[in-house]
Amino acid sequence: MRVKIGLKCSECGDINYTTTKNSKTTTEKLEMRKFCRRLNKHTIHKETKLKS
Repeated sequence: MRVKIGLKCSECGDINYTTTKNSKTTTEKLEMRKFCRRLNKHTIHKETKLKS
C-alpha cells in the first residue's frame, strides 16, 4: 500500500516536494537532501503528512 507524503524543508518549513512510499516496507520517516527554491541551496527535507 503506497501513501502520498510531502517533503518539508527543515530550515524554511516549506513543503517543496511530494512523493509516495510503501508504508509496509518503509516504516521509518524519509529524510533526504533536496534543493530548496526559497533558500536557493540544498537542505535536509523530512517526511510530513499531506492533507488529502
